[in-house]
Amino acid sequence: MQADWSDERLMLAYGAGDADAFAMLYDRYRGSLYRYLLRQCGNPALAEELHQDVWFRVVNARTGYEPLARFSTWLFRIARHRLIDHYRKHAPQIPAHSVPDAADDDLDEIGDLIERLPAATHEMPHVLYERQDAAQRISLALADLPPLQREVFLLTEEGGLTLEEIAQATGVGRETTKSRLRYALGKLRHALRDLL
Repeated sequence: MQADWSDERLMLAYGAGDADAFAMLYDRYRGSLYRYLLRQCGNPALAEELHQDVWFRVVNARTGYEPLARFSTWLFRIARHRLIDHYRKHAPQIPAHSVPDAADDDLDEIGDLIERLPAATHEMPHVLYERQDAAQRISLALADLPPLQREVFLLTEEGGLTLEEIAQATGVGRETTKSRLRYALGKLRHALRDLL
């Protein structure tokens, strides 16, 4: 069955004309790839545009694909290069990273809804607020990381890449990658120490 096939085998099958193989690859990576792009750029519309562009590039590369690295490494390298290209082209117009703030209206709507319905403990207003606050703090802590450290962290967490694969995707040495990840984790632990 194709469900048991490796990513690389699916990509080769897609290159040979098997559209179902592409659908399986897309299902496997659409979420993690989108989250990586969103957390790198902080803009859902831009992340969606970049996400579509990365998949378009995968489609265009299908006949020339060679499994020289894991498919995920290859895919996230395309995503990384697409981000770099975008920022080079739009650098003066786009802030380095922005995190959308939750609107007070959204909090009011959530509070009104919860007051009208009996809620489970995990849906109580204070629990929802704490969860939303934690998510916002995590987003801010990620945004505060230097771009290269944030990139390595997200490639690890969202892309599931190993240090070797990240080094290959970013074109730097394994030890540099390891140091960037270590610094990123240290800064995140420090910024979120009261949540841990």
